[in-house]
Amino acid sequence: MTATITAFESSPDRGQGLARDMRVRWALEEVGKRYDVRLLTFKAMKQPDHLALNPFGQIPTYEEGDFALFESGAIVLHIAEQHSGLLPKDANGRARAIMWMFAAVATVEPPIVERSMAVIVERDKPWHAERLPMLDDRIRARLAELSHHLGEGEWLDGAFSAGDLMMVHAVRRLESSGLLSEYPVIAAYIARGQARPAYQRAFAAQRSVFDAAVAGK
Repeated sequence: MTATITAFESSPDRGQGLARDMRVRWALEEVGKRYDVRLLTFKAMKQPDHLALNPFGQIPTYEEGDFALFESGAIVLHIAEQHSGLLPKDANGRARAIMWMFAAVATVEPPIVERSMAVIVERDKPWHAERLPMLDDRIRARLAELSHHLGEGEWLDGAFSAGDLMMVHAVRRLESSGLLSEYPVIAAYIARGQARPAYQRAFAAQRSVFDAAVAGK
């Protein structure tokens, strides 16, 4: 059965692959599962039909028949559990891959998102110049820890897994910040993720939505 996911009709990231439907697209491409995309305006995201799928009025959502999920991490985990390729076969390896999925969204991503919002929303505030270095230092602490763990390894725990998928996408938000240049191990890690054919297909699919919107103006 073909799955249907939701995504922004006009994404705030302007086609840079940062919106969270990218994680779901990437997972679906990794496992070779067909999917359709239903594009939503910001207004449509707050309407009853969509709120029935996600009570917080966000994207992405995932539907397959009468089954529905929201939250990108939960969706990626569901895909990984239903198909081979994103979770190790041994129980301990699976548990560690899921651990890294949680680490991506609960430990590494929050200060990155907080910094992004500060740059967008607070740049004209009098406290911004003092607050940004503090946020950067919080992120540097996480990047240093992640870099130390990766060391000379290619992925977080042996073979590529859903944990890497979630982590690469979370840390990618820093590409325009300049911070990644301080951590070549992590920059190389992200580059390996982006070089995967499944990532490139997912990125092209998401990018095409932005390109179509621009062409239609």
